[in-house]
Amino acid sequence: MKVTKENVQEIKKICVIGPECTGKTDLSQFLSQHYQTPWVQEYARAYLNKLGRPYDQIDLLKIAHGQLRMEDEWAYEANRFLVCDTNLMVIKIWSEYKYGSCDPDILRKLNERKYDHYLLTYIDVPWENDPQREHPTKREFFWNLFKNEVSQSGVPFTEIAGDRETRRKKAVEVIDKIL
Repeated sequence: MKVTKENVQEIKKICVIGPECTGKTDLSQFLSQHYQTPWVQEYARAYLNKLGRPYDQIDLLKIAHGQLRMEDEWAYEANRFLVCDTNLMVIKIWSEYKYGSCDPDILRKLNERKYDHYLLTYIDVPWENDPQREHPTKREFFWNLFKNEVSQSGVPFTEIAGDRETRRKKAVEVIDKIL
């Protein structure tokens, strides 16, 4: 399907979501290649790499805006659906945990966005150190936050766990049913 301004809303959006270091990017890349469709990378990673200082709460708003811009741009290249490697729910959870609140603009934009399915990645992937990852000992705590948020979103979701091949197979089964 050739995506135009008129039909861009018909593109399905699958969001791969979960705590830090749970295989979201690996799964997003795989799905993109498997279905020959683009994936929207995590804007925060590039933003924080260029920041040159510790981030603060206002940076989360800038990251949210950047994430949405990328999602909107890549939708025009999608082949039936778009893979999103994260969304504003991650920023909401992170902001509420770290700062005790979330910018109302982020909450509003999160509520305005439509996703067709969440793939919620479990914490059974080994932790890999990364300068942008902050809480290796709180994985279960964050897993529970993500599961609660996704459950309350009203969007169908599937928990993705197991080794790489098991995760990939489960994600493909889910997406094939959606398509």
